[in-house]
Amino acid sequence: MPTFETFFLPDAGEGLTEADVVTWLVAVGDTVEVNQPLIEIETAKSLVELPCPFNGLVSELLVREGDTVMVGAPIVVVDVDPLGRASAPISTLVAPEPVDEPEPVCEPEPAREPEATRAPEPPVRVSEQAAREDERDRFRERTWAVEAEDELDDGIDPGLVADEPPPDVHPEEDVASSGSVLVGYGVSATEAKRRPRHVEVFSPAGEESDAEIEHPVFAKPPVRRLARELGIDLSTVSPSGPGGIVTREDVVQHAKAVEPRTLATYAGDDQPWLESGIVSADGRMTRVPVRSVRKRTAEAMVRSAFTAPHVTVFHTLDITPTMDLVAKLREDKDFADVRITPLLIAARALLFAVRRHPEINASWDEERQEIVYKHYVNLGIAAATPRGLVVPNIKDAHRYDLHTLAQELQDLTIEARKGTVSAAAMQDGTITITNVGVFGIDTGTPILNPGEAAILAFGAIRQQPWVYDGEIRIRWVTQLALSFDHRLVDGELGSRVLADVAAVLGDPTKALVWS
Repeated sequence: MPTFETFFLPDAGEGLTEADVVTWLVAVGDTVEVNQPLIEIETAKSLVELPCPFNGLVSELLVREGDTVMVGAPIVVVDVDPLGRASAPISTLVAPEPVDEPEPVCEPEPAREPEATRAPEPPVRVSEQAAREDERDRFRERTWAVEAEDELDDGIDPGLVADEPPPDVHPEEDVASSGSVLVGYGVSATEAKRRPRHVEVFSPAGEESDAEIEHPVFAKPPVRRLARELGIDLSTVSPSGPGGIVTREDVVQHAKAVEPRTLATYAGDDQPWLESGIVSADGRMTRVPVRSVRKRTAEAMVRSAFTAPHVTVFHTLDITPTMDLVAKLREDKDFADVRITPLLIAARALLFAVRRHPEINASWDEERQEIVYKHYVNLGIAAATPRGLVVPNIKDAHRYDLHTLAQELQDLTIEARKGTVSAAAMQDGTITITNVGVFGIDTGTPILNPGEAAILAFGAIRQQPWVYDGEIRIRWVTQLALSFDHRLVDGELGSRVLADVAAVLGDPTKALVWS
Protein backbone atom coordinates (compact mmCIF):
# COMPACT_ATOMS: atom_id res chain seq x y z
CA MET A 1 0.00 0.00 0.00
CA PRO A 2 1.21 3.55 -0.65
CA THR A 3 2.64 5.40 2.34
CA PHE A 4 1.89 9.12 2.46
CA GLU A 5 3.93 11.82 4.24
CA THR A 6 2.77 15.42 4.63
CA PHE A 7 5.20 18.34 4.46
CA PHE A 8 4.25 21.31 6.63
CA LEU A 9 5.42 24.87 5.95
CA PRO A 10 8.46 25.43 8.20
CA ASP A 11 9.86 28.59 9.73
CA ALA A 12 12.55 29.58 7.23
CA GLY A 13 14.84 30.68 10.06
CA GLU A 14 13.64 34.27 10.49
CA GLY A 15 10.71 33.88 12.89
CA LEU A 16 8.07 34.30 10.20
CA THR A 17 4.44 33.41 10.85
CA GLU A 18 3.28 33.21 7.24
CA ALA A 19 4.59 33.18 3.67
CA ASP A 20 3.23 33.58 0.15
CA VAL A 21 3.47 30.72 -2.32
CA VAL A 22 5.28 32.03 -5.39
CA THR A 23 6.02 28.99 -7.57
CA TRP A 24 5.67 25.25 -7.30
CA LEU A 25 8.85 23.64 -8.63
CA VAL A 26 7.20 20.21 -8.85
CA ALA A 27 3.80 18.90 -9.91
CA VAL A 28 1.50 16.04 -8.99
CA GLY A 29 3.07 12.81 -10.22
CA ASP A 30 6.67 14.05 -10.15
CA THR A 31 9.35 11.90 -8.58
CA VAL A 32 11.24 13.84 -5.88
CA GLU A 33 14.15 13.16 -3.60
CA VAL A 34 15.45 14.57 -0.34
CA ASN A 35 16.79 18.15 -0.63
CA GLN A 36 15.35 18.64 -4.12
CA PRO A 37 13.88 22.18 -4.43
CA LEU A 38 10.16 21.76 -3.89
CA ILE A 39 8.53 25.19 -3.69
CA GLU A 40 9.50 28.86 -3.80
CA ILE A 41 7.95 31.06 -1.11
CA GLU A 42 8.17 34.77 -0.48
CA THR A 43 8.70 35.81 3.12
CA ALA A 44 8.86 39.22 4.69
CA LYS A 45 12.47 39.54 3.61
CA SER A 46 13.36 37.37 0.65
CA LEU A 47 12.49 34.61 -1.78
CA VAL A 48 13.24 31.20 -0.30
CA GLU A 49 13.34 27.76 -1.93
CA LEU A 50 12.21 24.98 0.42
CA PRO A 51 13.85 21.57 -0.07
CA CYS A 52 11.84 18.35 -0.06
CA PRO A 53 12.33 16.25 3.11
CA PHE A 54 11.21 12.97 1.49
CA ASN A 55 11.97 10.63 -1.38
CA GLY A 56 8.91 9.60 -3.30
CA LEU A 57 6.12 10.65 -5.62
CA VAL A 58 4.22 13.94 -5.32
CA SER A 59 0.66 12.88 -4.53
CA GLU A 60 -1.13 16.15 -3.81
CA LEU A 61 -0.40 19.90 -3.73
CA LEU A 62 -2.41 21.38 -0.86
CA VAL A 63 -1.85 25.07 -1.61
CA ARG A 64 -1.92 27.11 -4.80
CA GLU A 65 0.49 29.68 -6.20
CA GLY A 66 -0.45 33.07 -4.77
CA ASP A 67 -1.86 31.66 -1.52
CA THR A 68 -0.74 33.04 1.84
CA VAL A 69 0.08 30.09 4.11
CA MET A 70 0.64 30.05 7.86
CA VAL A 71 3.72 28.35 9.30
CA GLY A 72 2.84 24.79 10.26
CA ALA A 73 0.13 24.41 7.63
CA PRO A 74 0.32 21.35 5.32
CA ILE A 75 1.44 22.21 1.80
CA VAL A 76 2.17 18.95 -0.03
CA VAL A 77 1.64 15.21 0.31
CA VAL A 78 4.37 12.83 -0.88
CA ASP A 79 3.89 9.10 -1.39
CA VAL A 80 7.17 7.76 -0.03
CA ASP A 81 6.31 4.21 -1.13
CA PRO A 82 4.20 4.50 -4.29
CA LEU A 83 4.44 0.81 -5.18
CA GLY A 84 3.77 -0.45 -1.66
CA ARG A 85 7.21 -2.00 -1.29
CA ALA A 86 8.29 -0.54 2.04
CA SER A 87 6.66 -3.27 4.12
CA ALA A 88 7.02 -6.10 1.62
CA PRO A 89 9.45 -8.94 2.40
CA ILE A 90 12.69 -8.90 0.47
CA SER A 91 11.80 -12.12 -1.28
CA THR A 92 8.91 -10.40 -3.03
CA LEU A 93 11.25 -7.76 -4.42
CA VAL A 94 13.49 -10.25 -6.22
CA ALA A 95 12.64 -11.47 -9.66
CA PRO A 96 11.22 -15.03 -9.39
CA GLU A 97 12.89 -17.96 -11.10
CA PRO A 98 11.28 -18.79 -14.41
CA VAL A 99 9.06 -21.85 -14.30
CA ASP A 100 8.02 -24.10 -17.09
CA GLU A 101 4.44 -23.60 -18.05
CA PRO A 102 2.37 -26.13 -19.96
CA GLU A 103 1.93 -25.51 -23.62
CA PRO A 104 -1.42 -23.82 -24.27
CA VAL A 105 -3.98 -25.99 -25.97
CA CYS A 106 -4.95 -24.57 -29.28
CA GLU A 107 -8.67 -24.36 -29.79
CA PRO A 108 -10.36 -23.74 -33.10
CA GLU A 109 -11.10 -20.10 -33.71
CA PRO A 110 -14.83 -19.38 -33.70
CA ALA A 111 -16.30 -18.43 -37.00
CA ARG A 112 -16.60 -14.70 -37.47
CA GLU A 113 -19.89 -13.06 -38.23
CA PRO A 114 -20.20 -11.31 -41.54
CA GLU A 115 -19.38 -7.64 -41.39
CA ALA A 116 -22.91 -6.67 -42.31
CA THR A 117 -24.51 -8.69 -39.48
CA ARG A 118 -22.12 -7.56 -36.72
CA ALA A 119 -23.31 -4.73 -34.51
CA PRO A 120 -20.95 -1.73 -34.45
CA GLU A 121 -18.64 -1.73 -31.45
CA PRO A 122 -19.27 1.03 -28.94
CA PRO A 123 -16.59 3.72 -28.60
CA VAL A 124 -13.87 2.79 -26.14
CA ARG A 125 -13.06 5.25 -23.37
CA VAL A 126 -9.49 5.84 -22.30
CA SER A 127 -10.58 5.38 -18.68
CA GLU A 128 -11.86 1.86 -19.53
CA GLN A 129 -8.52 1.01 -21.03
CA ALA A 130 -6.75 2.34 -17.94
CA ALA A 131 -8.91 0.07 -15.77
CA ARG A 132 -7.36 -2.92 -17.48
CA GLU A 133 -3.81 -1.88 -16.70
CA ASP A 134 -1.82 -3.19 -13.75
CA GLU A 135 -1.84 -1.71 -10.21
CA ARG A 136 0.95 0.72 -10.83
CA ASP A 137 -0.73 2.20 -13.90
CA ARG A 138 -3.93 2.49 -11.89
CA PHE A 139 -2.02 4.41 -9.22
CA ARG A 140 -0.71 6.69 -11.93
CA GLU A 141 -4.30 7.15 -13.12
CA ARG A 142 -5.34 8.15 -9.59
CA THR A 143 -2.65 10.81 -9.47
CA TRP A 144 -3.93 12.20 -12.76
CA ALA A 145 -7.46 12.18 -11.37
CA VAL A 146 -6.34 14.18 -8.32
CA GLU A 147 -4.70 16.66 -10.65
CA ALA A 148 -7.83 16.95 -12.81
CA GLU A 149 -9.99 17.39 -9.70
CA ASP A 150 -7.75 20.23 -8.54
CA GLU A 151 -8.20 21.84 -11.93
CA LEU A 152 -11.97 21.63 -11.71
CA ASP A 153 -11.93 23.24 -8.26
CA ASP A 154 -10.61 26.56 -9.53
CA GLY A 155 -9.67 26.10 -13.13
CA ILE A 156 -5.96 26.02 -12.35
CA ASP A 157 -3.56 23.14 -12.94
CA PRO A 158 -0.99 22.78 -10.13
CA GLY A 159 1.98 22.95 -12.46
CA LEU A 160 2.91 23.08 -16.12
CA VAL A 161 0.09 21.32 -17.94
CA ALA A 162 -1.06 20.61 -21.46
CA ASP A 163 -4.50 20.11 -22.85
CA GLU A 164 -3.24 16.74 -24.09
CA PRO A 165 -0.17 14.62 -23.21
CA PRO A 166 2.87 15.82 -25.17
CA PRO A 167 3.84 13.58 -28.08
CA ASP A 168 7.05 12.36 -26.44
CA VAL A 169 5.23 11.01 -23.36
CA HIS A 170 3.57 7.60 -23.61
CA PRO A 171 1.48 6.77 -20.55
CA GLU A 172 0.71 3.31 -21.85
CA GLU A 173 4.36 2.28 -21.64
CA ASP A 174 5.26 0.25 -18.57
CA VAL A 175 8.50 1.34 -16.90
CA ALA A 176 8.97 -2.25 -15.75
CA SER A 177 8.82 -3.69 -19.27
CA SER A 178 12.59 -3.92 -19.43
CA GLY A 179 12.84 -6.28 -16.48
CA SER A 180 11.73 -7.04 -12.96
CA VAL A 181 11.15 -4.09 -10.65
CA LEU A 182 13.68 -4.02 -7.81
CA VAL A 183 14.32 -1.61 -4.95
CA GLY A 184 15.61 1.70 -6.32
CA TYR A 185 14.54 0.92 -9.86
CA GLY A 186 12.69 3.68 -11.65
CA VAL A 187 12.99 7.20 -12.95
CA SER A 188 15.71 9.21 -11.22
CA ALA A 189 15.04 12.63 -9.72
CA THR A 190 17.00 14.29 -12.50
CA GLU A 191 14.77 12.59 -15.08
CA ALA A 192 11.50 13.30 -13.29
CA LYS A 193 8.84 14.53 -15.68
CA ARG A 194 5.35 15.82 -15.30
CA ARG A 195 2.86 13.01 -15.85
CA PRO A 196 0.38 13.80 -18.62
CA ARG A 197 -3.15 14.61 -17.63
CA HIS A 198 -5.56 11.79 -18.43
CA VAL A 199 -8.07 12.92 -21.02
CA GLU A 200 -11.22 11.01 -21.92
CA VAL A 201 -12.10 11.24 -25.59
CA PHE A 202 -15.63 10.48 -26.78
CA SER A 203 -16.44 10.27 -30.46
CA PRO A 204 -18.91 8.40 -32.61
CA ALA A 205 -17.55 5.26 -34.23
CA GLY A 206 -15.66 6.03 -37.37
CA GLU A 207 -15.37 9.77 -36.62
CA GLU A 208 -12.41 11.70 -35.28
CA SER A 209 -13.13 14.25 -32.54
CA ASP A 210 -11.67 17.75 -32.43
CA ALA A 211 -10.00 16.95 -29.10
CA GLU A 212 -7.98 14.24 -30.84
CA ILE A 213 -6.55 16.57 -33.45
CA GLU A 214 -6.01 19.70 -31.33
CA HIS A 215 -2.46 20.77 -30.61
CA PRO A 216 -1.51 20.76 -26.91
CA VAL A 217 -1.23 24.08 -25.08
CA PHE A 218 1.44 24.37 -22.39
CA ALA A 219 1.30 27.13 -19.76
CA LYS A 220 1.90 27.59 -16.04
CA PRO A 221 -0.99 28.33 -13.66
CA PRO A 222 -0.35 32.09 -13.32
CA VAL A 223 -0.34 32.41 -17.11
CA ARG A 224 -3.57 30.43 -17.42
CA ARG A 225 -5.13 32.59 -14.70
CA LEU A 226 -4.09 35.78 -16.53
CA ALA A 227 -5.52 34.46 -19.80
CA ARG A 228 -8.84 33.70 -18.13
CA GLU A 229 -8.99 37.17 -16.59
CA LEU A 230 -8.31 38.77 -19.99
CA GLY A 231 -10.74 36.44 -21.76
CA ILE A 232 -8.06 34.99 -24.03
CA ASP A 233 -8.09 31.48 -25.50
CA LEU A 234 -4.59 30.13 -24.93
CA SER A 235 -4.79 28.04 -28.09
CA THR A 236 -4.80 31.31 -30.09
CA VAL A 237 -1.60 32.61 -28.47
CA SER A 238 1.74 32.02 -30.17
CA PRO A 239 4.16 30.53 -27.59
CA SER A 240 7.70 31.84 -27.26
CA GLY A 241 8.88 29.83 -24.24
CA PRO A 242 11.14 26.76 -24.36
CA GLY A 243 9.36 23.66 -25.60
CA GLY A 244 6.39 25.64 -26.86
CA ILE A 245 5.37 27.07 -23.47
CA VAL A 246 3.07 30.08 -23.48
CA THR A 247 4.61 32.77 -21.27
CA ARG A 248 3.02 35.71 -19.48
CA GLU A 249 4.58 38.06 -22.02
CA ASP A 250 2.95 36.09 -24.84
CA VAL A 251 -0.50 36.53 -23.25
CA VAL A 252 0.02 40.24 -22.55
CA GLN A 253 1.23 40.96 -26.08
CA HIS A 254 -1.64 38.97 -27.56
CA ALA A 255 -4.15 40.89 -25.42
CA LYS A 256 -2.71 44.22 -26.54
CA ALA A 257 -2.84 43.17 -30.19
CA VAL A 258 -6.36 41.75 -30.08
CA GLU A 259 -8.16 44.10 -27.71
CA PRO A 260 -6.17 47.00 -26.23
CA ARG A 261 -7.38 48.31 -22.90
CA THR A 262 -9.73 51.24 -23.35
CA LEU A 263 -10.39 52.02 -19.70
CA ALA A 264 -6.84 53.00 -18.79
CA THR A 265 -6.66 56.41 -17.14
CA TYR A 266 -3.14 57.11 -18.37
CA ALA A 267 -0.38 55.49 -20.37
CA GLY A 268 1.52 52.89 -18.39
CA ASP A 269 -1.46 51.42 -16.51
CA ASP A 270 -0.36 47.91 -17.46
CA GLN A 271 2.46 47.53 -14.96
CA PRO A 272 3.80 44.33 -13.33
CA TRP A 273 2.84 45.59 -9.87
CA LEU A 274 -0.80 45.79 -11.01
CA GLU A 275 -1.04 42.19 -12.18
CA SER A 276 -2.19 40.81 -8.83
CA GLY A 277 -4.81 43.51 -8.37
CA ILE A 278 -8.51 43.84 -9.14
CA VAL A 279 -9.52 46.58 -11.57
CA SER A 280 -12.66 48.54 -10.81
CA ALA A 281 -15.57 48.42 -13.24
CA ASP A 282 -14.73 51.82 -14.73
CA GLY A 283 -11.03 50.99 -15.01
CA ARG A 284 -9.96 53.99 -12.94
CA MET A 285 -8.62 52.08 -9.91
CA THR A 286 -6.77 48.87 -9.14
CA ARG A 287 -6.78 47.32 -5.68
CA VAL A 288 -3.67 45.24 -4.95
CA PRO A 289 -3.45 43.13 -1.77
CA VAL A 290 -0.60 44.16 0.56
CA ARG A 291 1.64 41.13 0.98
CA SER A 292 5.12 39.92 1.84
CA VAL A 293 7.92 42.51 1.73
CA ARG A 294 5.62 45.50 1.26
CA LYS A 295 3.41 44.42 4.16
CA ARG A 296 6.31 43.72 6.53
CA THR A 297 8.07 46.94 5.55
CA ALA A 298 4.94 48.94 6.34
CA GLU A 299 4.53 47.23 9.70
CA ALA A 300 8.18 47.78 10.60
CA MET A 301 8.16 51.44 9.57
CA VAL A 302 4.99 52.18 11.55
CA ARG A 303 6.41 50.42 14.59
CA SER A 304 9.70 52.30 14.27
CA ALA A 305 8.16 55.71 13.60
CA PHE A 306 5.78 55.53 16.57
CA THR A 307 8.11 53.77 19.00
CA ALA A 308 11.47 55.49 18.59
CA PRO A 309 11.52 59.31 18.83
CA HIS A 310 13.27 60.31 15.62
CA VAL A 311 15.63 63.25 15.34
CA THR A 312 17.39 64.14 12.08
CA VAL A 313 20.46 66.35 11.58
CA PHE A 314 21.73 67.55 8.18
CA HIS A 315 25.05 68.54 6.66
CA THR A 316 25.91 69.98 3.21
CA LEU A 317 29.55 69.49 2.23
CA ASP A 318 32.16 69.59 -0.51
CA ILE A 319 33.25 66.02 -1.37
CA THR A 320 35.49 66.81 -4.32
CA PRO A 321 38.42 64.96 -2.64
CA THR A 322 36.22 61.84 -2.39
CA MET A 323 35.36 62.07 -6.09
CA ASP A 324 39.07 62.39 -6.90
CA LEU A 325 39.76 59.28 -4.78
CA VAL A 326 37.02 57.33 -6.56
CA ALA A 327 38.53 58.23 -9.94
CA LYS A 328 42.01 57.08 -8.81
CA LEU A 329 40.74 53.79 -7.36
CA ARG A 330 38.90 53.00 -10.59
CA GLU A 331 42.26 53.17 -12.36
CA ASP A 332 44.01 51.06 -9.70
CA LYS A 333 44.58 47.46 -10.86
CA ASP A 334 44.13 46.20 -7.29
CA PHE A 335 40.50 47.36 -7.44
CA ALA A 336 39.82 46.28 -11.01
CA ASP A 337 37.57 43.40 -9.90
CA VAL A 338 35.19 45.50 -7.78
CA ARG A 339 32.91 48.46 -8.36
CA ILE A 340 34.12 51.70 -6.81
CA THR A 341 31.44 54.29 -6.02
CA PRO A 342 31.08 57.29 -3.71
CA LEU A 343 28.70 55.13 -1.62
CA LEU A 344 31.61 52.83 -0.81
CA ILE A 345 33.61 55.75 0.59
CA ALA A 346 30.55 56.96 2.52
CA ALA A 347 30.10 53.50 4.05
CA ARG A 348 33.76 53.45 5.03
CA ALA A 349 33.42 56.93 6.55
CA LEU A 350 30.41 55.81 8.61
CA LEU A 351 32.39 52.84 9.94
CA PHE A 352 35.17 55.21 11.04
CA ALA A 353 32.62 57.44 12.77
CA VAL A 354 31.14 54.44 14.62
CA ARG A 355 34.61 53.43 15.75
CA ARG A 356 35.13 56.91 17.21
CA HIS A 357 31.65 56.99 18.78
CA PRO A 358 30.73 53.36 19.55
CA GLU A 359 27.80 54.35 21.76
CA ILE A 360 25.74 55.07 18.65
CA ASN A 361 26.02 51.40 17.68
CA ALA A 362 23.29 50.27 20.09
CA SER A 363 19.66 49.24 20.43
CA TRP A 364 16.87 49.81 22.94
CA ASP A 365 15.41 46.77 24.71
CA GLU A 366 11.91 47.88 25.63
CA GLU A 367 10.94 44.68 27.39
CA ARG A 368 13.95 44.61 29.73
CA GLN A 369 14.44 48.37 29.79
CA GLU A 370 18.09 48.11 28.81
CA ILE A 371 20.40 49.69 26.26
CA VAL A 372 22.30 47.02 24.32
CA TYR A 373 25.67 48.20 23.01
CA LYS A 374 27.02 46.19 20.08
CA HIS A 375 30.75 45.45 19.86
CA TYR A 376 30.46 44.73 16.14
CA VAL A 377 29.06 46.58 13.16
CA ASN A 378 26.62 44.86 10.81
CA LEU A 379 26.28 47.59 8.22
CA GLY A 380 22.82 47.67 6.63
CA ILE A 381 22.42 48.79 3.02
CA ALA A 382 18.87 49.85 2.13
CA ALA A 383 18.01 48.57 -1.34
CA ALA A 384 14.92 49.33 -3.43
CA THR A 385 13.72 46.24 -5.30
CA PRO A 386 10.60 45.40 -7.34
CA ARG A 387 9.36 43.52 -4.25
CA GLY A 388 9.80 46.54 -1.98
CA LEU A 389 12.46 47.93 0.33
CA VAL A 390 14.90 45.44 1.83
CA VAL A 391 17.81 46.11 4.18
CA PRO A 392 20.39 43.32 4.12
CA ASN A 393 23.55 43.94 6.11
CA ILE A 394 27.26 43.25 5.76
CA LYS A 395 28.24 41.15 8.74
CA ASP A 396 31.20 42.45 10.78
CA ALA A 397 31.81 45.23 8.28
CA HIS A 398 34.17 46.93 10.75
CA ARG A 399 36.73 44.16 10.12
CA TYR A 400 37.03 44.69 6.37
CA ASP A 401 39.55 46.69 4.38
CA LEU A 402 38.32 48.88 1.54
CA HIS A 403 38.64 46.22 -1.16
CA THR A 404 36.78 43.56 0.83
CA LEU A 405 34.10 46.05 1.82
CA ALA A 406 33.65 46.92 -1.89
CA GLN A 407 33.25 43.23 -2.77
CA GLU A 408 30.72 42.63 0.01
CA LEU A 409 28.75 45.74 -0.95
CA GLN A 410 28.69 44.72 -4.61
CA ASP A 411 27.55 41.15 -3.88
CA LEU A 412 24.88 42.25 -1.44
CA THR A 413 23.44 44.80 -3.86
CA ILE A 414 23.20 42.24 -6.66
CA GLU A 415 21.51 39.67 -4.43
CA ALA A 416 19.05 42.23 -3.06
CA ARG A 417 17.94 43.33 -6.51
CA LYS A 418 17.55 39.70 -7.62
CA GLY A 419 15.53 38.91 -4.50
CA THR A 420 17.90 36.13 -3.44
CA VAL A 421 19.19 37.58 -0.18
CA SER A 422 19.15 35.00 2.59
CA ALA A 423 17.08 35.48 5.72
CA ALA A 424 20.26 35.59 7.82
CA ALA A 425 21.55 38.56 5.82
CA MET A 426 18.50 40.56 6.90
CA GLN A 427 18.91 39.97 10.61
CA ASP A 428 20.89 41.69 13.37
CA GLY A 429 21.76 44.94 11.61
CA THR A 430 23.30 47.59 13.85
CA ILE A 431 23.39 50.75 11.70
CA THR A 432 22.19 51.50 8.15
CA ILE A 433 23.06 53.69 5.19
CA THR A 434 20.54 54.55 2.46
CA ASN A 435 21.58 56.04 -0.86
CA VAL A 436 18.73 58.37 -1.87
CA GLY A 437 21.12 60.21 -4.17
CA VAL A 438 20.89 57.41 -6.73
CA PHE A 439 17.39 58.73 -7.48
CA GLY A 440 18.62 62.32 -7.84
CA ILE A 441 17.31 63.32 -4.38
CA ASP A 442 19.33 65.76 -2.33
CA THR A 443 18.46 64.32 1.07
CA GLY A 444 15.60 63.20 3.29
CA THR A 445 14.61 62.21 6.81
CA PRO A 446 15.06 58.42 6.86
CA ILE A 447 13.12 56.24 9.30
CA LEU A 448 15.18 53.97 11.49
CA ASN A 449 15.46 50.30 10.66
CA PRO A 450 13.77 48.62 13.69
CA GLY A 451 16.27 47.69 16.39
CA GLU A 452 18.89 50.21 15.32
CA ALA A 453 19.88 53.58 16.75
CA ALA A 454 20.86 55.47 13.58
CA ILE A 455 20.53 55.60 9.80
CA LEU A 456 22.52 57.75 7.37
CA ALA A 457 20.99 59.13 4.15
CA PHE A 458 23.52 59.85 1.38
CA GLY A 459 22.19 62.42 -1.10
CA ALA A 460 22.81 63.22 -4.74
CA ILE A 461 26.25 64.52 -5.73
CA ARG A 462 26.11 67.64 -7.87
CA GLN A 463 28.57 70.14 -9.28
CA GLN A 464 27.79 73.50 -7.67
CA PRO A 465 29.46 76.85 -7.00
CA TRP A 466 31.30 76.59 -3.70
CA VAL A 467 33.61 78.88 -1.77
CA TYR A 468 36.97 77.12 -1.76
CA ASP A 469 40.18 78.80 -0.51
CA GLY A 470 38.37 82.13 -0.54
CA GLU A 471 37.24 81.81 -4.16
CA ILE A 472 34.06 80.64 -5.81
CA ARG A 473 34.73 77.44 -7.68
CA ILE A 474 32.74 74.54 -9.15
CA ARG A 475 32.95 71.66 -6.66
CA TRP A 476 31.26 68.33 -6.08
CA VAL A 477 28.67 68.88 -3.32
CA THR A 478 26.30 66.54 -1.50
CA GLN A 479 24.03 66.52 1.55
CA LEU A 480 23.96 64.04 4.41
CA ALA A 481 21.14 63.37 6.86
CA LEU A 482 21.46 61.29 10.01
CA SER A 483 18.32 60.13 11.83
CA PHE A 484 18.73 58.65 15.29
CA ASP A 485 16.73 57.32 18.22
CA HIS A 486 16.64 60.12 20.79
CA ARG A 487 16.21 57.60 23.60
CA LEU A 488 19.72 56.35 22.87
CA VAL A 489 21.41 59.24 21.13
CA ASP A 490 21.27 62.88 22.16
CA GLY A 491 21.83 65.80 19.81
CA GLU A 492 25.52 66.14 20.61
CA LEU A 493 26.39 62.51 19.85
CA GLY A 494 24.34 62.50 16.65
CA SER A 495 25.96 65.71 15.46
CA ARG A 496 29.48 64.44 16.20
CA VAL A 497 28.87 61.23 14.26
CA LEU A 498 27.57 63.12 11.24
CA ALA A 499 30.47 65.59 11.43
CA ASP A 500 32.98 62.72 11.41
CA VAL A 501 31.35 61.14 8.35
CA ALA A 502 31.52 64.52 6.61
CA ALA A 503 35.14 64.98 7.62
CA VAL A 504 36.25 61.72 5.95
CA LEU A 505 34.24 62.45 2.80
CA GLY A 506 35.71 65.96 2.66
CA ASP A 507 39.24 64.71 3.25
CA PRO A 508 39.74 60.91 2.92
CA THR A 509 43.28 61.19 4.33
CA LYS A 510 41.69 61.58 7.79
CA ALA A 511 40.99 57.86 7.64
CA LEU A 512 44.75 57.29 7.92
CA VAL A 513 44.89 59.38 11.09
CA TRP A 514 41.85 57.64 12.63
CA SER A 515 42.89 54.10 11.70
